[in-house]
This record gives sequence, C-alpha cells and structure tokens, in this order.
Amino acid sequence: MNWFTGLIVYALVWWLTLFAVLPFWTRPVADPENPEHFRGAPERPLLLRKAVATTVVAGIIWLGIWAVIESDLISFRALEAG
Repeated sequence: MNWFTGLIVYALVWWLTLFAVLPFWTRPVADPENPEHFRGAPERPLLLRKAVATTVVAGIIWLGIWAVIESDLISFRALEAG
C-alpha cells in the first residue's frame, strides 16, 4: 500500500468510525420544552472527546487493515490465467 492509498483508507475508516462514536457519552436535554435547545440535540455533544476517540480507534483499525494487506493474507491482485 502506498502512502496515498493509505491516506484514503484512513480517511474512510475515520469517517465510518466517527459515525459509530457519535452516540457515545450523549444525554438528552433535561428540559425538552426549552425553546433555546433543539429537542433531539444532546445536552453536551463533547465533540473534541469524540474526535480524539475516533482518531485513536481509526488508527488501530487502519493498522489492522495495513497488516492484512502487507502480509498478503488476502491478495488484491488479479489471478493470472494459465
């Protein structure tokens, strides 16, 4: 895997991981009738914590993908005829 492919794979893994991490550490608003706060939004989104967690988890997942690709456990090359 070259550096460009690795970067693209990491970006895809990071975004997928972000959507998996977003629901963590959320609590609904205490007063849902408060006009200043949207009913479906969490009280404290903690986006920096979620971005850090996403980066760490995506890095671990990416290392696993890189190890599988570099070890040739799964071949991504076309089979040669003959």
